[in-house]
Amino acid sequence: MQIFIESIDKEIWDAIINRPYTPKSLVENKQVDKSWTKWTDEERRKVQYEFNAKNIITSSLNMDEFFKVSQCKIAKEEMWEVLEVTHEGTNEVKRARKHALIQEYELFKM
Repeated sequence: MQIFIESIDKEIWDAIINRPYTPKSLVENKQVDKSWTKWTDEERRKVQYEFNAKNIITSSLNMDEFFKVSQCKIAKEEMWEVLEVTHEGTNEVKRARKHALIQEYELFKM
């Protein structure tokens, strides 16, 4: 999936990995989200990468997977991580699978 997304545009993959871009403005020495009506063309382009990422991810899923991520708001922190856990499992699950396979192999050798 990473290779496919990068082949479309590396900036889309960066939006998945580094969180979406949110235009900010300085108000009374504080960073606040900028109103979308005040975004520059460059800021609009950067924000669009997150939408492209969500579109690519959801378009490549079957119906069961789609329903797992359809309510997610952010590509990386929600969509990508849900799919990662679904297909690869957490580190704990991976460790348990590894130990089960080792044990199965050792029993087979005997």
